[in-house]
Amino acid sequence: MITQLHHLVVVSPVIYLRARDMQNLYPVSLQVRGFGGTGHTLDSKISCFKSTRPPSPLFASRVSRVAKTEAQDVLFDYLHCTRSYSFTDAEHISKNSPRFIQDLLSKIDSEKDVVRSLTKFLRYNPINEFEPFFESLGLSPSELPSLLPRNLMYLNDDHLMLENVHILCNYGIPRGRIGRMYKEAKEIFGHDYGVLALKLQSYENLDLSKSTVIKLVSCCPSVLVGGIDTNFVQVLEILKKLKLRNDWIGGYLTGKCTYNWRRILDTLDFLEKVGYREDQLLDLLKNNPALVFEGSGKKIYILFGRLVKLGLKMDEVYSLFIQNPKLLLERFAKNLLHAIYFLFYIGMTAEDVASIVSIHTELVFSCSLKGPKTVCKELKVGKDGLCEIIKGDSLKLFSLASKSKVKRNEQVGSQDPRKRMEKTDFLLRLGYVENSDEMMKALKQFRGRADQLQERFDYLVQAGLDFNVVSSIIKQAPMVLNQSKEVVEKKIDCLTKCLNYPLESVVAFPAYLCYDLERIKHRFSMYVWLRERGVAKPMLSLSTLLACSDARFVKYFVNVHPEGPAMWESLKKSSTAS
Repeated sequence: MITQLHHLVVVSPVIYLRARDMQNLYPVSLQVRGFGGTGHTLDSKISCFKSTRPPSPLFASRVSRVAKTEAQDVLFDYLHCTRSYSFTDAEHISKNSPRFIQDLLSKIDSEKDVVRSLTKFLRYNPINEFEPFFESLGLSPSELPSLLPRNLMYLNDDHLMLENVHILCNYGIPRGRIGRMYKEAKEIFGHDYGVLALKLQSYENLDLSKSTVIKLVSCCPSVLVGGIDTNFVQVLEILKKLKLRNDWIGGYLTGKCTYNWRRILDTLDFLEKVGYREDQLLDLLKNNPALVFEGSGKKIYILFGRLVKLGLKMDEVYSLFIQNPKLLLERFAKNLLHAIYFLFYIGMTAEDVASIVSIHTELVFSCSLKGPKTVCKELKVGKDGLCEIIKGDSLKLFSLASKSKVKRNEQVGSQDPRKRMEKTDFLLRLGYVENSDEMMKALKQFRGRADQLQERFDYLVQAGLDFNVVSSIIKQAPMVLNQSKEVVEKKIDCLTKCLNYPLESVVAFPAYLCYDLERIKHRFSMYVWLRERGVAKPMLSLSTLLACSDARFVKYFVNVHPEGPAMWESLKKSSTAS
């Protein structure tokens, strides 16, 4: 009777535990009273294995290598022979779950016969098979509690999960990376039979090699959730337009990063919007791809955000990027951010910092500055003293703090009193207030001599715009006067002769006169071609035609006509040939 009762007590918890949540199991006590009417009372403790409790460091250090190897063999036999998992699965799990193995050994006397003791232990103590399985896929024990499925303890209870893991393995994705994929995009492992394989193939159909697809899905598993990632596809289209092979991107994907393709696409659109030509964007991606891909363009947004926080207006920031395309290269961006930090450290106000950045943009991003503490020590002044020196003459920032001497002609040209006075007189005629911050900023925003600026201004007035209107345009888009009269004249000809738009159209969108002439010609010619065929609406705004990215322009102004793509390519080729 005692033997029978003991058997009942051991088997019953297994049935009981299968119906319970196996994620957090603790030793429980089962008491059986009056079995079979005999009046006997039997207390028997049944130990249920809780492997998420890590063994003590002391125990882990004293377990021999032989004992660990024997424990791996026992776990392999259990998974392969008892549980009927494939040889490959059982071997990988048993050899790549060290913490689980240590925890198993902590349940027995590892100084005695490990194989016999552990085999007996597993015979009477069910384990949650997901624990060693997930650990073997690269997840740490601390990550398991939130990932273990509830109400399941056997791997083959989740057959879809196992099937999708096998598909990923067979495709060539290392098992050690699959754990991270499970953690970041669990939905992948619920795909029905065959679905995941089709999704992987759909990315190969984008002219991506298998190795690139493996890198892509390993670091961005979300691309396998839902339909094909349209943001990623649009990024590939931009790269293709820049004459970069689709597989080029594979060289810059790393398993250590997660990529936000929506934000990368926005970053590339932003670069187009601020005026980066295709050749400039190509150089940027080739020379500094990390700027766009590492952090998904975060560095660009940080730089842009810092400038906006200084108090610069959006169009002023755009103008900075347009006039200084090198600004986004890592070395120059680093110099700019360090200069801003330097000025804030010595106590300068945001308004004064913005003024220096606007006036001396090229010097700010070109010069590598020493640390503010070093400069204070060299000059034997405090932060306040250094701040007053630079506020009195902003060029002192570069002559005193630059690691390399600023070119003499750059300083002299900026300090020439005669040229400065002529520019001041010109700006006063435009309505700037003498000695105002706006005046100080404008003195350095406008390039060229005062007579050159006046000539360009007069041309706009002679072309038919009111004097006050031109003054307003110049204040909104200072770069207009930084272009030669001939360039401005060509842009106005494109507007009035190609589109037949009135000159006053630039009043609503002054930035038109700042756009690259090639961009204007291409887009206007395409728009006129569509308009002649009745596909495009007449008199669309200039901002609609020019401010959108190339990808959006192609979508809404090229692909809307069957012959549109061929015409678009023809326009670009004719421009290149000329």
